Amino acid sequence: MAKIKKKIKTIKVDADKCNGCRGCEIVCSAFHASPKYSSNNPARSRIQVLTNRLQDKWLPVFAGEYTPAECMGRDVYVIDGKEYDECDFCRAVCPSRDLFKEPDSGLPLKCDMCESEPPLEKPKCVEVCLNEVLKYEEREEEVEEEEEIEAVEAALGSLIDKHGLEKIADTIARMSLKS
Repeated sequence: MAKIKKKIKTIKVDADKCNGCRGCEIVCSAFHASPKYSSNNPARSRIQVLTNRLQDKWLPVFAGEYTPAECMGRDVYVIDGKEYDECDFCRAVCPSRDLFKEPDSGLPLKCDMCESEPPLEKPKCVEVCLNEVLKYEEREEEVEEEEEIEAVEAALGSLIDKHGLEKIADTIARMSLKS
């Protein structure tokens, strides 16, 4: 594969500043509603604030890649006197939890940095974060070309797992007749 220059967009999280307002979840779910801002369901958000109110833990985590297998890591980390397990930091959509799955279809969600036309200056979650927990950064990096087909295969795999291959094939055949 060829190397290409790509704009890398990242959101840095300063969890110590998070007070658990969950404004990031609300604006993300509203932005990704169809049509935009027509509904608000934080279960559809590409960012989730993982909480443990008794221990005063608030940890914003963004949806990452889909993985068909559960990991084996169950280590516990202590940061500033607060305990976190590995799942707290994991961005993957996996079979062991319902985090970052579309509630109706079960399809994996992934943070897209609020890609839209016209492009936004920064993602909506960063824009509404009053405590500056979330900071947006862009940089250029040389990377291997990515294959879009991997994302399509992951989504289809999730649908097949949920509904079965035959039902998905029938639906695709029916849809192709309409177009």
